[in-house]
Amino acid sequence: METSSKGLLTQVTQFWNLLDDLAESDPERYEKFIQQQLKEGQQFCAAPEPQCCLQTRILKPRERTLFINLCQWKRIPPPQSTTHPVPLSVGRPEDISETSDIYTVVDVACNPDVLQEAEKDQLKKDQLIRMAMKCIEERLQFTLSHSYHITELRIKGTIQRMKQNLMGIQNNATNLQEKTGKELTLEHLRNSAVNNPDHIPQLILPKDQVSDKAGCLIEEICSTEIQVEMKTPTYELKIVKDQSEKPLKIELMVELPGIDSVSLCDLSVSEDDLLIEVSEMYRLHLDLPGSVDTEMTTAKFFKEKATLIITMPLM
Repeated sequence: METSSKGLLTQVTQFWNLLDDLAESDPERYEKFIQQQLKEGQQFCAAPEPQCCLQTRILKPRERTLFINLCQWKRIPPPQSTTHPVPLSVGRPEDISETSDIYTVVDVACNPDVLQEAEKDQLKKDQLIRMAMKCIEERLQFTLSHSYHITELRIKGTIQRMKQNLMGIQNNATNLQEKTGKELTLEHLRNSAVNNPDHIPQLILPKDQVSDKAGCLIEEICSTEIQVEMKTPTYELKIVKDQSEKPLKIELMVELPGIDSVSLCDLSVSEDDLLIEVSEMYRLHLDLPGSVDTEMTTAKFFKEKATLIITMPLM
């Protein structure tokens, strides 16, 4: 320990001597160097910021509601290119109780550039969200529902709790390379991802600033791939009216060739939209033409015709 401390002190002294020489010989370059270090320091110390909140369900090991706080964090590096995996950081799950309701909250963070790119394209955003959900499954050993919806909240719980959760995991971060050999890239948010189990991206310092003991800043990185491109099924949506032409309900008929069991259908209905996912074959997301009563909504599956009919009373 004493030898190591002396060696470190020698390195620090040499570094300061180099800075002193640089300040005298090239003040302009010295100023640029200091400003760059301050900028990188601010980025390193930056806290995560909430972007949006998703709601889905944990199916296993214990069924309950799950809220995912998708956050932006400058401390997480962006992917090196569209052919490199997207780094994600997953916080530890926290169970929260409100009155008689108990739900779980998980915080997921990525680089702000990734979120900004996803906001420009709804499909990219959906794929990024699903990547985050897959990452949660792999990291926390959860089985999640395929359905989700974006809530009106920017964050579930307090910002302070989220910051403590994400920034606190750095000391206990684990590398997920052993758990998965699949990677999702920005280019393949639309297509299949590249399978490259040996590469997990890290935040690397410039060579002239790296010591022998330098480690990875973001170790908790998860990656996955989109294995199946889900098709949009044929459907017919109509509004049923009474004799006075007052809208009563919305009826949706969806054709699902190749599906012979309702157990393969995953349906999620909110007041203003609907999502159907079927056995990684079909996916249909619709904005409804009116607010519906979700508690009175019914669905019937006709096996002979492989047809799902959903009836949604209007509010």
